[in-house]
Amino acid sequence: MSDIVLNCGYVPLVDCAPLVIAKDLGFAAEEGLALNLVAQPSWSALRDMLALGHLDAAHMLSPMPVAMSIGLGGLPARVDALMILSVNGTVFGVSNAVAADLGEVPFGDARGLLAALATRRSGPLRIGVPFHYSMHRLLLSYWTSSVEGLKTEEIVVPPPRMADAVADGFVDAFWVGEPWGSVAVQQNVGQLMMTGQDVWKFAPEKVLAVRHDWVETNEDTTRRLMRAVYRASAWLDERTNRTLAVEILARSEHLSMSPDLIDPALSGHITSRLNDGPKPVARFMQFHRHAASFPWRSQAAWIAGQLGANAAGIQKAKACFRSDLYRQNLSGIGADMPGASEKVEGALRFETAVASTNGHMILAQDAFFDSRTFDFPPAN
Repeated sequence: MSDIVLNCGYVPLVDCAPLVIAKDLGFAAEEGLALNLVAQPSWSALRDMLALGHLDAAHMLSPMPVAMSIGLGGLPARVDALMILSVNGTVFGVSNAVAADLGEVPFGDARGLLAALATRRSGPLRIGVPFHYSMHRLLLSYWTSSVEGLKTEEIVVPPPRMADAVADGFVDAFWVGEPWGSVAVQQNVGQLMMTGQDVWKFAPEKVLAVRHDWVETNEDTTRRLMRAVYRASAWLDERTNRTLAVEILARSEHLSMSPDLIDPALSGHITSRLNDGPKPVARFMQFHRHAASFPWRSQAAWIAGQLGANAAGIQKAKACFRSDLYRQNLSGIGADMPGASEKVEGALRFETAVASTNGHMILAQDAFFDSRTFDFPPAN
């Protein structure tokens, strides 16, 4: 019997790795699937291709299924996040000119950087973000809203164009996923100032997204896809596999770029400016450990809240993060499951042991830079 062919869209970023590895190392084939990975030029193109049924599944920004499901932006469609593809993995940087104005701000100092930016008096800071409904923009808005006096203008720039936008003076600063921050550094057009986890320690960055009606009519295929991606994610978080992962992602049919630009995201060694030594960033990008792939419904609620959703919208958002399918489809392969599907976001200041099906789950820190916490009780 021939494999089931699935068209899976992605934008060329390091965090598309679970789909690439599922295909290239045979995890998908073992589940009877043939993944046809289709690169997309922008997030809006990917969104429309999925909504119109030209793609079966997609590597998608975590706020996009929430936004689509509550009717914000683009084509109306009910989209589900089957699992998280990656946690963290983004960087915030500025042009060399802005960096010179700021003086010495320690890398990763979210509060100090905010204060330095607020003292600039040269008009609004034009900040490139990959998409309006992205974790980049939500973290940016959350971060900048905590200080007075900083005026910003958000400009949507597709990730592969971000370094060019900085070089051309189209933006003064940028928040982007790797490897495109490292590209800006290597081209000597910008400097990296912090990572996304300096604002939120455990931000769901990308999800495996499908249309809700597709799940309803393809239950077995959904199960196979989730199992393949889960195994690929676990493989990626094994340190001994990093060299091979970098080599696979660098291939022309995937990211088509130098391994030196891909390795920082997987190794967590980030070079903030040209000719500087790399800085180690713990858990810069996660795929599997610490329940990284589990779609916490409280994360969806936080996203919806940042998008301005009301109570009904927050409940819709929770419903599109399919922790129920994660439990149903992955328990049979020994995946460890947390005892709950929601938690108080931002409450974990340290690694914390929690109840789980296998009895030994450790959750990572998920604190926000301002120490706030967010609780979204279930609807009555």
